[in-house]
Amino acid sequence: MAAKPVEPPNGVRVPGKHHYSMWQTIFEIDTKYVPIRAIGRGAYGVVCSSHNRETNEKVAIKKIHNAFENCIDALRTLREMKLLRHLHHENIIGLKDVMMPNDRRRFKDVYLVYELMDTDFHQIIKSSQLLSNEHSQYFLFQLLRGLKYLHSANILHRDLKPGNLLINANCDLKICDFGLARASTMEKDKFMTEYVVTRWYRAPEILLCCDNYGTSIDVWSVGCIFAELLGRKPLFPGTECLNQLTLIVNILGTQSEEDLEFIDSTKARNFITKMPYTSGTPFVHLFPKAHPLAIDLLEKMLVFNPEKRISVNEALQHPYMNALYDPGSEPTAQVPIDLDVDEDLKEETIREMMLMEMLHYHPEGAAANLEVSS
Repeated sequence: MAAKPVEPPNGVRVPGKHHYSMWQTIFEIDTKYVPIRAIGRGAYGVVCSSHNRETNEKVAIKKIHNAFENCIDALRTLREMKLLRHLHHENIIGLKDVMMPNDRRRFKDVYLVYELMDTDFHQIIKSSQLLSNEHSQYFLFQLLRGLKYLHSANILHRDLKPGNLLINANCDLKICDFGLARASTMEKDKFMTEYVVTRWYRAPEILLCCDNYGTSIDVWSVGCIFAELLGRKPLFPGTECLNQLTLIVNILGTQSEEDLEFIDSTKARNFITKMPYTSGTPFVHLFPKAHPLAIDLLEKMLVFNPEKRISVNEALQHPYMNALYDPGSEPTAQVPIDLDVDEDLKEETIREMMLMEMLHYHPEGAAANLEVSS
């Protein structure tokens, strides 16, 4: 849907702002941005492509409507803002701007400005476009490369899925949506029991309610995405948690007692051990046209026991990546990133913390903020 300029809903024009309507949503944005059309919509709000008249570049603007209506969602937005301010990598989406609100004490909507990409990986997979082995290699390489950078900053993404991987016409890939990301060094009771990862891409240790987990959960998700790329359909499309586990075991086969030792819940371990024996289905049968080295790497990523699962760094050094991997050009984060945000923050505090994040993009507004605070 094309953007349409409209009058401000309250009839009051604010200097430096103008209004556009898309998908029955009013965008009140800085005048340097001229919306082009709506390109996405979800529970978070609406995204539109826009032209930045000052830089002459195209960007994506996400409007999060009533950002503080739900504190959990507000915290996710705050974490993404905090994280993306520090992350600078070719395979991670860039947050270019966060617009300053008119009312700094009572603002409700948040406008995030990202790099503009053409589509997402979900759309690529479900399309009829032919994808070569070289396509598969390049997409997987970029995903692993971005993930290595994240893990080097002690960050778990925790929600990797095709819809959270953005693609442009040059086949460049960027990881996005960091609302569920957490520091891998955080204490268990701060986040380990919280819902993570869309079910189809959820690692066994998450499904089995393990008290602790690490970077290997992201590797499992990458394996599921890679399998979906090879087969052009989800590998484990579970309908609920137990069904998800059943689908995984039916393909990977019944696990040995040794490979179930990581499960710390007696109830969960009993469920797995009582499942009917199955020898599993070899990946080479599921993906007969795939390159043998692609199958070998997939087998190493989709390992039930997280302690035996390949790491991101090892995956990048796998022979399947030989044509692309250069250890001298794989940047890592300079320092670990602090994402320690109190889960029990109140709306007013979250709003204040968001405003401080916005001021990083608008240092000229710092003095005005001091006046508001005084």
